[in-house]
Amino acid sequence: MRRSAFLLYFLCSFIFANAQIFDPIKWSFSTKDISESEKELVFTAKIENGWHLYGLQLPEGGPIATEFNFTSIKGAKLIGKPKASRSPIFKYDALFDMELNWYDDDVSFTQTIQLTENDFSIKGEVRYMGCNDENCMPPTPEDFSFTGTGKAVTLAKISTKQEAEKAGANEEPAMTIPVIEDIAVVGNNQTGKNKVSSVTDVDLWSPVVDQLQTMSEAPIGEDTSLIIILITGFIGGLLALLTPCVWPMIPMTVSFFLKRTKDRKKSIRDAMTYGVSIVIIYVALGLIITGAFGASALNNLATNAIFNIIFFLLLVVFAISFLGAFEITLPSSWTTKLDSKADSTTGLLSIFFMAFTLSLVSFSCTGPIIGTLLVQAASMGATAGPAIGMFGFALALSIPFTLFAIFPSMLQSMPKSGGWLNSVKVVLGFLELALALKFLSVADLAYGWRILDREVFIALWIIIFFLLGIYLLGIIRFSHDSDTQYVSVTKLFLSIISLSFAIYMIPGLWGAPLKAISAFAPPLATQDFNLYSGETHAEFSDFDEGMAYARKNNKPVLVDFSGYGCVNCRKMEATVWADKDVKSIIDNDYVLITLYVDDKTPLDSEIKIEEYGKTRTLRTVGDKWSYLQRYKFGANAQPYYVILDENGNPLSPSYSYNENVNEYLKFLNTGIENYKK
Repeated sequence: MRRSAFLLYFLCSFIFANAQIFDPIKWSFSTKDISESEKELVFTAKIENGWHLYGLQLPEGGPIATEFNFTSIKGAKLIGKPKASRSPIFKYDALFDMELNWYDDDVSFTQTIQLTENDFSIKGEVRYMGCNDENCMPPTPEDFSFTGTGKAVTLAKISTKQEAEKAGANEEPAMTIPVIEDIAVVGNNQTGKNKVSSVTDVDLWSPVVDQLQTMSEAPIGEDTSLIIILITGFIGGLLALLTPCVWPMIPMTVSFFLKRTKDRKKSIRDAMTYGVSIVIIYVALGLIITGAFGASALNNLATNAIFNIIFFLLLVVFAISFLGAFEITLPSSWTTKLDSKADSTTGLLSIFFMAFTLSLVSFSCTGPIIGTLLVQAASMGATAGPAIGMFGFALALSIPFTLFAIFPSMLQSMPKSGGWLNSVKVVLGFLELALALKFLSVADLAYGWRILDREVFIALWIIIFFLLGIYLLGIIRFSHDSDTQYVSVTKLFLSIISLSFAIYMIPGLWGAPLKAISAFAPPLATQDFNLYSGETHAEFSDFDEGMAYARKNNKPVLVDFSGYGCVNCRKMEATVWADKDVKSIIDNDYVLITLYVDDKTPLDSEIKIEEYGKTRTLRTVGDKWSYLQRYKFGANAQPYYVILDENGNPLSPSYSYNENVNEYLKFLNTGIENYKK
């Protein structure tokens, strides 16, 4: 349980740390003479106010302890282990359920060395983790190096066993880092085995942020993510109303408010306050999500394979619950306590607690919808996405309570609770199951498993929506469904829609583009059997190789920063790139390079880069292209299109998500015109 809590805490902290660049702990290194043949290596940490640095020894399952790893030692040997200049603060941490220790003020660590030669050099890194009351840094490496002169020890060499015990070698370090002699700063003209820009003598990785800003203050394209999230949240709230947990509560709650007092105006005022309280509760949930993950990290979540696997499993559980296998319920003690609070308090506070009680009581039905909404909001990459989504959801949920309180006669026209509510839950269960496959597909593409290629994905969706259609016709039933003598007109029309959608997807098994589901299905490039030839495919998936080809053939370059989990990327490919004029220009006039920032393929060798004054390691192909986008173009959202000449200079403003074909044609033609000039 401790380990699970830590993993969740670490994931959130890591994502938030990447959303804002924190540097609260600064290191300096020096040496101090003990004698002619012994010296002290001094590691000093300057800690900002409000932050703390974890100690050298922490219990298993807790956060990352401070570690000193020596990767190269020449002319000296270590004596003992690093020691702190003062004792740490010990404190019980409820999150980890263990006692931790840290330093909340400047602290120094010393390591004694004994010279075996007159000249010595030592290299390594200190890996540390800092936190404050709101967020944490990820485990961060800081490289160090020491050189100096002295007098080699002349004493007889002690036995290997004694030397090992004295040096503290009886315990293995928690982490060892291999020596990397060549540190490549991506984009700089260096030589070395990890050199990235090696196609020509021109630095293709050189930043062009200023040039892009001169051409346009912002990328071409209009971000409509917040509007989409708001509408999605509102629709989710309407669906939640039609569930067995919420629908029966409407007449009961409205009647309660109307009976509380004979003053009709006050009853209406109380009911409106109740609706506002519902909105506040759900928006607060969205704000907590935004605060926990930060701004740009929400976009990163969309392409994070682990995130998508977790939510695939979560949505499958939600779907099974909606289909009737079990109920997702919160502890009854929570609702009991809130109910008692509502009874014991008066005024606005009492109404707020009643709204909170409704939120918890209806969780078994609203929880899956809220979970799906939050995932979609995070995947859209908008900073305020979760809060906006929750506002739309709560607004739809609260409107009936307010309207029926103002116009109580409308209650008479409401459909009575019955088996139709259970049918709504089952329909939502099928939809949750279909949506879950989208998140599994992202992880499958990122890791290259190839178990959920496009035709497999479409086949599963065809089955899901076919089963949904025949369920609505009453051909299949679940154990908790009520007996029905006939099929209602509403179910008939919904069944027609579902079955028609299933039939619509069948040509996709042979490569038809299926624009209606392009945002969810895997890319056409994963289709094994494809009879359709209208899609646009990149000639290159490597930046340097594509640039070398463009230089050789004297053609401009269209760089497409994409992601396997990028919904808007798939929309652009299906709606804009599928246009015959756009396709013709890209195929004939450009060298197209598509770079997936979430590609988990390991690099042949790790690359060390300098970013924000820190040495960082690029381990996967996606890491490399993500860094290129940040370093050269100053952007980190996908889709992101930029047109370059063969020397890596921009030819037009960059372009982001915008499905306007004419705007994209203008973007492409501008690049060609400037290239000819």
